[in-house]
Amino acid sequence: MHLPRLRGAGEEAVSPQATLVLAPNPGPMTLDGTNSYVLRAPGSPGVVVVDPGPSDAAHLERLASYGPVELVLLTHHHADHVEAFAEFARQAGAPARAMDPAHCIDAPPLADGEVIQVAGLELEVMATPGHTSDSVCFVLPDDGDHGSVLTGDTVLGRGTTIIADPDGALGPYLDSLARLQAFAASAGGVVTVLPGHGPVLRDLASICEDYVVHRGERLAQIRAALERLGADASVEAVTDVVYADTDASVRGAAEASVRAQLRYLRGTA
Repeated sequence: MHLPRLRGAGEEAVSPQATLVLAPNPGPMTLDGTNSYVLRAPGSPGVVVVDPGPSDAAHLERLASYGPVELVLLTHHHADHVEAFAEFARQAGAPARAMDPAHCIDAPPLADGEVIQVAGLELEVMATPGHTSDSVCFVLPDDGDHGSVLTGDTVLGRGTTIIADPDGALGPYLDSLARLQAFAASAGGVVTVLPGHGPVLRDLASICEDYVVHRGERLAQIRAALERLGADASVEAVTDVVYADTDASVRGAAEASVRAQLRYLRGTA
């Protein structure tokens, strides 16, 4: 029998079915670090681990200590989420699933709309491309009064996410936000956001609305920059105007987002 364990620093039960285990990889792009999640239904000995994160032995040991791992899931392929994905799955002796079959181990790729029954949990797969082409959210409909959603980097706990052009694209991202908004509206109450970075948020509908407004404002800034610089202005020139106050450590991310927005406005993505 698996005995309850004491949680250490960086470990927090954030909902009835989810415990956040913070990975030790803070930085400009990862905020406080990658949020790995251990999911467990009340009374179930087995667990599901989402986004094991970096290849850090102590972090992976913490994740494994919660109990027999029945499944490992991935929200998207960026290194801060996937680096230890295969390593941890093999260490735990568990199948691993992602949207991209290249990351799957002893299991098929995830399918949009699929309902997974595992470790006493029900998880619904929601494809949310945009941040990356393989981004996916996991809905826990029975987590609390109105459910929760593990959003990976589609929705962050602080700030806004980048559109990682060329793999990511703004059009699909806006569609994904609309899909999350529709889900929140149908839930009958406030849906908890379990993001890939930053603190847990308590209102999916509100944060998605903020994201939509932010994207509209950024597009308006891009249009204004093009009027000033010319319709064929370079990514670098537009970034200089729109992201003038951006720290050099995230300049590459700013340029990726500008490329995505220019492709969207120019009708090439």
